[in-house]
Amino acid sequence: MGTLYRTRAQLRDIGALAAASLAVGASFGAIAIAYGLPAWVPVVMSVLIFAGGAQFLAVGLLAAGNPIAAVLAGLLLNARHLPFGLAVADTIGTRWRDRLVGSHLMTDEAVAFALAESSPTARRRVYWLVGGSLFVAWNIGVVLGVLLGGATGDPDALGLDAAFPAGLIALILPSLRDRETRLVALTGAALAVLLTPVLPAGLPVMCALLGLLVLVRPTTRNRRSSPDAPPLTAGPAESARIAPVRPPSVPTPDDVSEGDRC
Repeated sequence: MGTLYRTRAQLRDIGALAAASLAVGASFGAIAIAYGLPAWVPVVMSVLIFAGGAQFLAVGLLAAGNPIAAVLAGLLLNARHLPFGLAVADTIGTRWRDRLVGSHLMTDEAVAFALAESSPTARRRVYWLVGGSLFVAWNIGVVLGVLLGGATGDPDALGLDAAFPAGLIALILPSLRDRETRLVALTGAALAVLLTPVLPAGLPVMCALLGLLVLVRPTTRNRRSSPDAPPLTAGPAESARIAPVRPPSVPTPDDVSEGDRC
């Protein structure tokens, strides 16, 4: 029963991720059309590159007439896939075909779901399930966004410009149940908002990583050495260890009864 419940919860989470990926893909397709790019560009890019946020950045730079910067920015944003590939190399498979297709389907979510499993068989199954689901949902969303963006001419009129941040919020909501994760996220968001008026575009988001500093805490050793720290009480094990050992008592002649003398 526990395995069945966990499988249902897992499929529910994967379905939610796929729905968010479809919404974000529709936003990407509509925005690409709004930038004046041909309809085939976002579709082919999504099939051959499948890079999510890097595609948004690349489309903006392509529309600005800077293809070299688009390539370099995409490589920089996806540099995290290098350690991801090392972590799931055995999970993807040993055949070159599996590695080629598996590396193309690699996303943050696929890696996270796979590494959460304990057995190699479950890791492999979950990795391909998540990666394949997100790939299909993303490309369906892109096609819908291209058709919808071409029909309306202005994706902002339907609020598609908000689909991308809304999808990201939907992806991170389950992680915010953890107190430390929530504290880091709120601190990073506050720093990014405060630094936006004074820093160039792009740098405030990078400065949001400073939110990780809230996890740095003084160690227990420093607490023990502090003169203001309350005294530490010894536990039962420590009390037994430091208690003085008394030698066994030797009976005296007076303690011996008359019957014992006989």
